[in-house]
Amino acid sequence: MDGSRTPCLKARGVPGPFTAADLAVRAAQPLLARQPFAPSELDQVILGCAAPGPDEANLARVVALRLGLGKTMPAFTVQRNCGSGLQAIDSAARDIACDRSALVLAGGAEAMSHAPVLFHEQMAFWLGQWQKARTLPAKLRQLARLRPTHFAPVIGLIRGLTDPTVGLIMGKTAEILAYRFHIARQEADAYALESHRRLTAAQAEGRLAAEIETLYDGEGNVYEHDDGVRPDTDLTQLAKLKPIFDPEFGLVTAGNSSQVTDGAAWVILASEEAVKRYDLKVMGKILDCTWAGLDPAVMGLGPVYASTALLARNNLKLKAIDYWEINEAFAAQVLACLKALASERFCREELGLERPLGEIDRERLNVDGGAIAIGHPVGMSGTRIVLHLLRVLAERGGRLGIATLCIGGGQGGAMLLERVEEVGRG
Repeated sequence: MDGSRTPCLKARGVPGPFTAADLAVRAAQPLLARQPFAPSELDQVILGCAAPGPDEANLARVVALRLGLGKTMPAFTVQRNCGSGLQAIDSAARDIACDRSALVLAGGAEAMSHAPVLFHEQMAFWLGQWQKARTLPAKLRQLARLRPTHFAPVIGLIRGLTDPTVGLIMGKTAEILAYRFHIARQEADAYALESHRRLTAAQAEGRLAAEIETLYDGEGNVYEHDDGVRPDTDLTQLAKLKPIFDPEFGLVTAGNSSQVTDGAAWVILASEEAVKRYDLKVMGKILDCTWAGLDPAVMGLGPVYASTALLARNNLKLKAIDYWEINEAFAAQVLACLKALASERFCREELGLERPLGEIDRERLNVDGGAIAIGHPVGMSGTRIVLHLLRVLAERGGRLGIATLCIGGGQGGAMLLERVEEVGRG
């Protein structure tokens, strides 16, 4: 029905100016203020977040209370890694379809720059023994067991982006896909460059202004746009960057990967009865949503598996989709998805299809850039791509769109959206 988001703010080595709750609150305030219904008319709040901070347990409830929605407002947080923001929307849509809700505020938020730095388990064990030492001699004996290795930090973000079942950080799964689908370094860099060019053009032409809410921090700084975009980059600069995950043979670099970023996004979902009651303007309709599982080592192919199921369930051909948003975890990952969809062998052996699904027109994919230029706040991205796809459909006259993303741990999510011609006066 309506939605908004914060700018995506690139992490720069220190905790950013806003926590996940801060971002979610500031994105929601202007959104709710412009609605024709009172915020208390909402039935619930659902927020996706992959790694809420220790002071923000059940982030959705914290945000609902900070928004002044009242102590009786139900709120819960969902976690499906990179698909958390999409899961929040899917959960809201299902509750509305079951007549359990009529108005839901659903979204995603992540402050990746605030990911914790942890102690190793050996340090935690040492601290536990220290607490048990009651006498001075006992404490001295325990103090003598302390070693420099106890203070080695554990980077929470790296641990969170590493799949524990296969022992691979997400970037290495992208390297696997690059090798499997014969993707060259220059091909990945060219894709990344196009992402930055498209976002630069969208910003210059004001196409993102309607969805982004300006942020102000306590020191008077203003944040109006996604600040990780690099308008002046070129293939020469991108080619100079060294591979991160496979230094000798790899192609995944900081330049052709999504950025570590902070951000939040919301959409308001309404039932048909609520649309009529409040005379709401409608952006689009959720037709369906699917989730798929796959080998965690090739988790980047999640959009292929989820989108294939989505198209089959709705009896649609790939060419029926006017615009696509595929979250750009890595350039190699998106390129692998495109090649898999067009591969007769892959579609036959992996998807059980008689023929390939076909090729996605690159001019209809991520038309205003993607996460390589914008950033990928993990819990937010699923909501952001849905919100933006609805705006793309409206601005470019499309009818059907698919928002899809890969999910760490070996899953994929895809949502089928339809632009609605008839709108209320709201």
